[in-house]
Amino acid sequence: MKYHSIDATLFVKNRSKFAAQMKPNSVAIFNSNDIYPVSADSSLPFAQHRDIFYLSGIDQEESILLLFPDAPYENQKEMLFLKETNEHIAIWEGAKLNKEQAFATSGIKTVHWLQNFEKVLAELMTYSDTIYINTNEHYRAVVETETREARFVKWWKEKYPAHSVAKSNPILQRIRSVKEPEEIALIQEACNITEKAFRRVLPFVKPGVMEYEIEAEMMHEFLRSRSKGFAYTPIIASGNSANVLHYIENNKACNAGELILMDTAAEYANYSSDLTRTIPVSGRYSDRQKAVYNAVLRVKNEATKMLTPGTLWKQYHIEVGKIMTSELLELGLLDKADVQNEDPEWPAYKKYFMHGTSHHMGLDTHDYGILTEPMQANMVFTVEPGIYIPAEGFGIRIEDDVVIQASGEPFNLMKNIPIEVDEIESLMNA
Repeated sequence: MKYHSIDATLFVKNRSKFAAQMKPNSVAIFNSNDIYPVSADSSLPFAQHRDIFYLSGIDQEESILLLFPDAPYENQKEMLFLKETNEHIAIWEGAKLNKEQAFATSGIKTVHWLQNFEKVLAELMTYSDTIYINTNEHYRAVVETETREARFVKWWKEKYPAHSVAKSNPILQRIRSVKEPEEIALIQEACNITEKAFRRVLPFVKPGVMEYEIEAEMMHEFLRSRSKGFAYTPIIASGNSANVLHYIENNKACNAGELILMDTAAEYANYSSDLTRTIPVSGRYSDRQKAVYNAVLRVKNEATKMLTPGTLWKQYHIEVGKIMTSELLELGLLDKADVQNEDPEWPAYKKYFMHGTSHHMGLDTHDYGILTEPMQANMVFTVEPGIYIPAEGFGIRIEDDVVIQASGEPFNLMKNIPIEVDEIESLMNA
């Protein structure tokens, strides 16, 4: 891995939190992701399943984590099953983790080779009553490919039909949403790498530059800073492309007078950052662009203040909508009649700001968190309002990542990334 090693005590704590919420006499099993084929002998780069990483730190394919807190023997309470290195793997791919390295990474003493999994599990099933299966229940999830986890669930149900079934996901949704200090430090490192890349591109952007050239400059900075790359597919949208919320082609020239909406950020050690800035191709905002930009910035600043313990996500978005409505009235994009006659299910402001303001962030860019439950200290949220005006040929979004504090305003993990109009213009014209 490119990233520095993570102290195993983080994963020990995470497993302890999960085990504390398991039913008596139950087993929980977590699988790594597959390496997905493209065609012929090509495959996509491996990306570890975030749940097994969260609980073990193991960042290797064909790995299984088993938790059995009530096991009759100490060496059965936590187990890892890993792919064993053979001569062919050592020569062609490089050695996989050995048992000592796996213990150093995860803090788990009992490490088996993967070929012994079914034999070991058969014994544990005779001691247990319930198994926790790990299904993807994220509110944005759309899964069309059968995952390694799904294949395991299918196999296990056929093999052990008499056991009760429980779900890991509700536990993970809660414990993963509240970050440990070590996790916040890793997210901060991802934000710091993102800052370096953003500062790199500000003086680089000029009329005629291609969107993909900006993408390349950012990727250069990510890789040289121990990141694997973008935390999500980058959006570098000049001109009217900014009004396509998930524009990812990044293949157009950036023209004088246009704005570029850049929703681009680095990962670090599988943890995400999530940044959006909107900058002027020519190095200066027009008066109208500046007015809209500052309106979005004011909404972001006011929305950030509302991210405090006890806040409900749904009500928060209603309040942000009121602030945005006021700004749109000032900009002349809405009038009083628009607001008075609005559909409560789709308020007037949604014509220019149609997406949500905040989402959980962490190991996943859209991270785990139960949106019907109050916000808590040490949750990490994005704050990303926008105003999109196709008729005027531009869209503006501004986004930072913040940590909810026990009291007071959230801590902005991106507080050092340029955001004010004057600072951006100064850096672009240095």
